[in-house]
Amino acid sequence: MGLFGKKKDAKPADTPVMESITLDNGDSFMPTQIVDCIGDSCPRPQLMTKKAIAKAASGDVIEVRVDNSTSMEAIPPMMPGLNSRHLGTVKSGHYWSVLVSRN
Repeated sequence: MGLFGKKKDAKPADTPVMESITLDNGDSFMPTQIVDCIGDSCPRPQLMTKKAIAKAASGDVIEVRVDNSTSMEAIPPMMPGLNSRHLGTVKSGHYWSVLVSRN
């Protein structure tokens, strides 16, 4: 028994499902990687996005999932400095999907 009672059984982490995302202009993208930042606030989503882009190959599409409006607005302006581009942002239920691509 732990200090604060019985330990709960560890649950496996939910793995985000990769699905094709269609932007308002009709362009459709299939992410090669999902960065799940739901529940995180600045600067964590920006740091995780930067790390994912550094590991990505040219042309890879990364979906960054955020539920914090400040983080959602802060990611697109970072892209030129990371040799990447912002493809678009889509509201998906309780979070935004920010799509970025490595140049």
